[in-house]
Amino acid sequence: MIDGIKWFDRQFSFDLPVWMYPNIVARVRGTPARAEDLVRALPREILTRRDGDKWSIQEHVGHLLDLETLGMRRLDEFSAGRESLSSADLENRKTWEANHNARAIAEILTALRSARSEFVQRLESFDDAFIQRTSIHPRLQKPIRVLDLAFFIAEHDDHHLAHISALIRQFREK
Repeated sequence: MIDGIKWFDRQFSFDLPVWMYPNIVARVRGTPARAEDLVRALPREILTRRDGDKWSIQEHVGHLLDLETLGMRRLDEFSAGRESLSSADLENRKTWEANHNARAIAEILTALRSARSEFVQRLESFDDAFIQRTSIHPRLQKPIRVLDLAFFIAEHDDHHLAHISALIRQFREK
């Protein structure tokens, strides 16, 4: 399998047409189900196993949950007409400190599904004018639309789901 690129090395061109918005929202909505599909049959020792100092499968799922508050905050910032969006914690302290491996995976998945449902409900409530509002993304230092934020989140979700899949393959081979 081809190795993916590091998330912080990714480049983005935010040029999707507005008509793609429902497709992007569908991707964002589907993340909890796709995560559950990947992990539901895995034993706890695989879910919580780390590859060196890298996150376990369960910690990757927890990380997606941890970022839900940032997505909601950024939607609030678009609503408020802020020029710049809030920065993410680039060290991911919330995930490192959350001790996701001590929790049950079902609990993390339920919380992710609930938080993501609320996020998607907000995305679905916006009109065409709102989804085209722009604000500066702090790390990328370029203007993004609400549409682009949803795309960015979908891509980030897929990045972690791909890591989960790779870990599953790696740990099954050992």
